Amino acid sequence: MTVFSRRRFLTIAAASGALAASPLSAATPMARWSGRALGAGASMQLVGLDDTAASAVFAEVEAEILRLEAIFSLYQPASELSRLNRDGVLEAPSFDLLQVLSLSTRLHAATGGRFDPSIQPLWHAMATRGDVEAAKALIGWDQVQYDSARVTLGKGQALTFNGIAQGYITDKIAARLREHGLRDVLVDMGEVLGLGTRADGTPWKLGVTTPTGEIVQRVQLSDRAIATSAAEGTVLAEGSHILHPAGQMSAHGLVSVSASTAALADGLSTALCLMGDASEVLAQFPDAKLEFRA
Repeated sequence: MTVFSRRRFLTIAAASGALAASPLSAATPMARWSGRALGAGASMQLVGLDDTAASAVFAEVEAEILRLEAIFSLYQPASELSRLNRDGVLEAPSFDLLQVLSLSTRLHAATGGRFDPSIQPLWHAMATRGDVEAAKALIGWDQVQYDSARVTLGKGQALTFNGIAQGYITDKIAARLREHGLRDVLVDMGEVLGLGTRADGTPWKLGVTTPTGEIVQRVQLSDRAIATSAAEGTVLAEGSHILHPAGQMSAHGLVSVSASTAALADGLSTALCLMGDASEVLAQFPDAKLEFRA
């Protein structure tokens, strides 16, 4: 099995220079954490806490990341997703898995089937130069059945949540921080969510970047998330990692979407890479905004 890698297409504006001149920010502590989530770099910035005061919060966040990876990881043999893909059935699925399955169903319907986590066999075949045509025959979200008792796949099917799980984890971590009374935070678990403001009272500032590192759009976040997908972010043996269920090429090379949740932004940025006109899809998600597409 190939190892999934994901380049970053969002850069967080460096705040130190701008904040140094602000009396408010100079007196306001900022705790920072960095680590990994689902195999990619992850980070947090918490306004109002120093690193010592935030240590218990960071430990709790790390435990939550591990818990969620034990659900969504493709590479942990004992994860819920790995067991589902191996056995074709999973008894007593977690609430988190059911939440992602439900949002995936909504996105699948809204995008005319472009968003389809059952793409995993095709992804694997293209990554390993396997039988692409045989893999295409296994794709079909309508064969995925789920309720609170069990999840069942069609024969030979497998799922991937690489187009939505990082956003979902971002949302869950942000929710955990809210439970601690934190209102001004920036969470980056593969997709980025900004709560409140920076220490100087201004919105969190990010740049959308190309695979070569060029900033093509600047975005401000306050109680909002953003996700960016690029067709050339990870190149498989047979082409782009963003795969159309029918095997067609991506319609766009780079798409950035903001929304109130990172999971929704993540799923839409993935699907809109595969679509021409995005207006009908976005009309079904009034909270979402297309920030950049090329």
